[in-house]
Amino acid sequence: MVKVGTMKDREGKVIQCYRKKYRIHIERVTREKTNGQTVPVGIHPSNVVITKLKLDKDRKALLERKAAGAAKGKYTNRDVSMGSVD
Repeated sequence: MVKVGTMKDREGKVIQCYRKKYRIHIERVTREKTNGQTVPVGIHPSNVVITKLKLDKDRKALLERKAAGAAKGKYTNRDVSMGSVD
């Protein structure tokens, strides 16, 4: 769902990510060129809220691996507070 800009409150699936220009293209968010052809409008990802993720088993496994790696070797709040208890 687009939250900011001229295409505000439009919804659709992300059909393409243009990583070089930091833009995403969303279906049904198009404009018409002067010759009558419709083209997708590039929207910056910070102006968009993703409401539903498509998670298959591979994507879910990737997210679980990233979450496990983020917790590994990090200090927690409890570790920091126990450090001053000598």
